[in-house]
Amino acid sequence: MTSPRSVAAALARRGRVVVASRRTPPPLDDDGRARVLVTGAAGLIGGIVRPALSGEFQVRGLDLRAGPGVDWVRDMRRLESIAPAFSGIDVVLDLAAVSSLSASWHEVRRNNVPATINAFEAARQAGVRRVVFASSNHAVGMYEREEPWASVVGGVYEGLDPATFPRLGVDVPVRPDGPYGVGKVLGEAVGRYYADACGLSVICLRIGTVNRADRPTTIRHFATLLTHRDLVSLLRCCVVAPDDVRFGIVYGVSRNMWRLWDVDAARELVGFEPVDDAEIWRS
Repeated sequence: MTSPRSVAAALARRGRVVVASRRTPPPLDDDGRARVLVTGAAGLIGGIVRPALSGEFQVRGLDLRAGPGVDWVRDMRRLESIAPAFSGIDVVLDLAAVSSLSASWHEVRRNNVPATINAFEAARQAGVRRVVFASSNHAVGMYEREEPWASVVGGVYEGLDPATFPRLGVDVPVRPDGPYGVGKVLGEAVGRYYADACGLSVICLRIGTVNRADRPTTIRHFATLLTHRDLVSLLRCCVVAPDDVRFGIVYGVSRNMWRLWDVDAARELVGFEPVDDAEIWRS
């Protein structure tokens, strides 16, 4: 016999969430705090960021599945369904996506692409001031197959100086390393369009490695780690950045000695100053 839970899960996958989960949260308070909507709130990053920002800002969470910090259970692929969650919001932190690096073309096309487009369109329709789009370092992942970056992610530092080896900036051509990365590049392009054509403030974050352990678990992570503390700091900076920030792409990475990516753009655009260095976990 099919259990009620499995039926609910099947309906959620099709964008039809059971009525009991479609309750409308109480109205946001008019207390002067910025109103922030976190999509993908039940995911790893959403679960880190939402509670950390909830004191300073009014934060609401949206996800396909119910859970702690999820106020709206909705399918991001259904624009009319998600529209009420965007009403009255100042800043959207768009984290909703299938985040597996092994995601197929079908998964990216069916899930990530429509979810991203709908996040921007729902924000536009609701008069949201800013969308912070969770892009990924995998938008430029192919560089890691070339030197000197291949050696850095492999932990082979001989002949390299961490102070002088060339870090990847936001001005390098995109080089996604798979369907997931391609979807993120498309999301950045969608953000650029909404910034230019619709006047939406858009900040795209090429996020490094965020994991549950909050520390390096592979050699590569010594170059790519973004700690939970630095992650929260970066997203806070994006929320409070000046209104005249129209569009920008920045890397989200901690102050690792061997970090692959340049954080100058994040510092200049939103005032982000990472503090953690993965080297403290080097045995």
